[in-house]
Amino acid sequence: MPTIQCSFQDLKQLYGEKISPDELKDWLRAAKAEIERHEGDILTIALGDTNQPYLWSAEGIARFLRHYCGLEKGIPSLKKGKSKNTITVDPKLAGIRPYIAAFTATGKPLTDYLLRQLIQLQEKIAEGFGRKRQKLAIGIYPAHKITFPLTYHAADPEKTAFVPLDGTEKENLRRILAYHPKGKDYSWILKDAKEYPVLEDAKKNILSFPPVINSQETGRVEIGDKHLFFEATGTDHAAVQLAATIFAYALADRGFSITEVTVTYKNKAEETPVLKEEQLTISADQVSHLLGLHFKKQEIKQLLERAQYDVTGEKVTVAPYRGDVLHAVDVIEDIGIMYGYDKIEPMPLTTYTIGAMPQKARFINGIRELLVGAGYQEVLSPILTSNELLRDHMNLTENNAVEIDNVVSQAYSAVRTWILPILLDMLARNKHADYPQRVFEQGLVSVRNGNAITDEEHVAVLAVHHAAAYTEMRQLLEHLMSTMGITYTIESCEHASFIPGRVGCVIVLGKKIGYLGEVHPVVLEKLELEYPAVGMELNLSGLKD
Repeated sequence: MPTIQCSFQDLKQLYGEKISPDELKDWLRAAKAEIERHEGDILTIALGDTNQPYLWSAEGIARFLRHYCGLEKGIPSLKKGKSKNTITVDPKLAGIRPYIAAFTATGKPLTDYLLRQLIQLQEKIAEGFGRKRQKLAIGIYPAHKITFPLTYHAADPEKTAFVPLDGTEKENLRRILAYHPKGKDYSWILKDAKEYPVLEDAKKNILSFPPVINSQETGRVEIGDKHLFFEATGTDHAAVQLAATIFAYALADRGFSITEVTVTYKNKAEETPVLKEEQLTISADQVSHLLGLHFKKQEIKQLLERAQYDVTGEKVTVAPYRGDVLHAVDVIEDIGIMYGYDKIEPMPLTTYTIGAMPQKARFINGIRELLVGAGYQEVLSPILTSNELLRDHMNLTENNAVEIDNVVSQAYSAVRTWILPILLDMLARNKHADYPQRVFEQGLVSVRNGNAITDEEHVAVLAVHHAAAYTEMRQLLEHLMSTMGITYTIESCEHASFIPGRVGCVIVLGKKIGYLGEVHPVVLEKLELEYPAVGMELNLSGLKD
């Protein structure tokens, strides 16, 4: 949940009329926000919607309030001036960090407060919406120190050097990543790149090393600056354009004039910020169907204009700083918000039903109860784990796990395909516990077959002690299956995680549903487990519907 700080007096000035703290508290609910703290003149506002980064600033909140309270309607206009300023993008950045958007802004000299507000919005968008600068990073510069045209190009990390922000001596890009605090924080973004992105002006002065750090000479914005240069770089074209648009509107709300910069790619040119306005078709019948409310067309128009849309007939135009509106349902949600969900009268119940647990859930709970009765302790673990554990530690060469993009930690980089490795890892991390150890876990796994991904309910059982053997798990399987009334057979098979000749496949109705066997010594050695282990994992999906 993003939180921002701003001055209450500043927010009132941006709004344009007097606001009481109680009124602000009430109105912020419509923006899915709330006042977390109010100390002196400083407000801390928590925002519940992470899909609307334009609200992560005093300017965005004030703009929302002006429309919500009827002081303005429709999409605010933003006039951008023309210029001959250009940025040429190196095609070699295509596989590194290919997109950039930029503009210049001229207004009143920056105060300490306004500079801190700009930095706050910059950091909130880059760290949150920009996924810790990987998808999107932002730079703000004193424009009077920059000479156009600019180039955004791929540079040799050993031969390219500049003085980084807060530095005193030139460092090459490689050393900046290795030793500068910001380089250490964001080096993971460029770990696979052989060349690094650099923004350079016509005098060969390096402005910045996106997404890491600006230059000390040309990239430090100070109090009193009134002519700014803004740029956003990233791997997501839409996100880069959206960030530029959000900042352009925020600065325009502060009285700055915005002048576009032309970005030239290999096969196209863009005049940025791109103020693209999407259009959707919304009918009164759709609104009635989703909200249960019957509005006239003029009422729908008025509500949508309060929500910062332009409306012509059934055509609804979305503000260019709204990247969260993807479907007519999103627009109709805003109609409900502007009308007020608290005004919707509840309807009486017309159907009465008695709740009951599904048969599959009763079956699974029965398995769990039998295992507890057999002396096994139930554990719960995250559904995310690592391929290293699922595959490498289990003596496997393939796993086909669903992997996570933009992971925060490699320990949680894949969705588990089976549970037994996680039980083994859990015991390996708790060697201080007394043996024998008998544990089980029941839960979801995700299995990938080509492009198809299927969720399955599994149960995994593990026993670790000096006398752990195949017979122990075979007897437990017989106890489970006979009690639950399931006919099964066991066939000899091979599995690299188990000792050859001490592993079997469980077959039900001609279909293999799992394995049981003694864990291979290679697996025990990799996990540093000192006792023999015997385990079993069954796919419960489809056994009882």
